Amino acid sequence: MTSILALTPNEPRNPPGPHSSPGTRVAVLIFAGLAFFMTATRFPGLASNLHLQDASWALFFLAGFYLRDHWRWAFPALMALAVAIDLIAIGYYDVSNYCLTVAYWFLVPAYGSLWLGGSWLRAHASFDARGLGALAGSALVSASVCFLISNGSFYWLGGRVASLSWQAWTANFTAWYWPFVKITLTYVAATALIHVPVVKLAASMGARASRRA
Repeated sequence: MTSILALTPNEPRNPPGPHSSPGTRVAVLIFAGLAFFMTATRFPGLASNLHLQDASWALFFLAGFYLRDHWRWAFPALMALAVAIDLIAIGYYDVSNYCLTVAYWFLVPAYGSLWLGGSWLRAHASFDARGLGALAGSALVSASVCFLISNGSFYWLGGRVASLSWQAWTANFTAWYWPFVKITLTYVAATALIHVPVVKLAASMGARASRRA
């Protein structure tokens, strides 16, 4: 089974093989790219001008995939960036602080679930039907858990709802679940469509270079 991260078809599966994270320099470049897209899609003015939906959920999932072994600095840094963008938007761009409640702290475990989903996929990725299932399943499950944590904490702990009830929360959850999850899955799918041919091309070029050496 060939990993979708493999640079050559016959690399071993165990670290430091295809399932290990990239070196620090490459990791920093990947992080910079993820940070750029988060800023472009999360920041109010840029997102509206570019007509892009917020990619933050997908970016935490992708960060878990690409930067799994660098989580000690990458996750806190990406989390700090997300918070900074929100605070700047609220403080300087007249964005409503409606979502800024005690429940905002629950974004840490919510985004953490996306990171864990991407990290799990890193260890189970492959160029076959099983790998496709792992991709779809991990993205769907982690996005669903993220939505459950963020939506549930805001509804029950945010103090924005006057009269709490399970029936009302269920209706709210159902109304917003798919729009949020769909955006995440769309970004992840788009990234996979770029990632797979690029890695296969790199593997082919690496194999040719090895034969010529």
